Amino acid sequence: MLVLTRAAYDAVLDHAQVDVPREACGVLVGREQDGERHVEEVRRVPNVSETPRVAYELDPEATLAAFDDAEAAGRDVLGFYHSHPSGPVRMSARDREQASWPGRVYVLVSLAARPPVLDAWTWTGEAFEREAVTVRGT
Repeated sequence: MLVLTRAAYDAVLDHAQVDVPREACGVLVGREQDGERHVEEVRRVPNVSETPRVAYELDPEATLAAFDDAEAAGRDVLGFYHSHPSGPVRMSARDREQASWPGRVYVLVSLAARPPVLDAWTWTGEAFEREAVTVRGT
């Protein structure tokens, strides 16, 4: 299960809305405890895709910095997020082709839905498996 604080949930949604019409993307930092992944920090990462309206590519330097900062703070990179400003409420074929971190969670915000939908999947290395999401705390 992925557990987001209200602040983390709002930060992901806000980033998705601010970056329209481009896909927003970033890193989810926190801790794993008792089979739950607790997101404590949302790190915005520039989308360096050549086609940012329909695809995302995490800036490598900013992503590496997020990993380094998480490790220095005794936390983990739990996964990543991105948005579909007008696309599907599910991972796209391109999302599957680009997934490269087995065991990490991938959060998708679809702004095409009203209200926006935030869902999560864990990448197995071959496919996305749906992950339960809950919002707890502030």
